[in-house]
Amino acid sequence: MADSDESEVMTLTFEEAMRLLEEIVSKLEKGDLTLEESIEIYTEGMKLASFCSEKINETESRITMLTERNGETEETVFDAEI
Repeated sequence: MADSDESEVMTLTFEEAMRLLEEIVSKLEKGDLTLEESIEIYTEGMKLASFCSEKINETESRITMLTERNGETEETVFDAEI
């Protein structure tokens, strides 16, 4: 996925982006890349990490929780701050 633009990242699923991010981490951990190659895939990894973070935030905002109050069930918006 190196040399791809941001629009290609946006077409990925969360799972695909995570798999690519894991591959990038593995390559960087091996330590056999040139400095230029490392910078290039690190940049790609940051795009993927940002994309995954946005997807998680979007999902959290859509999750609703069912709570019971006074014997009645009601939906409340998920709040990660609780």
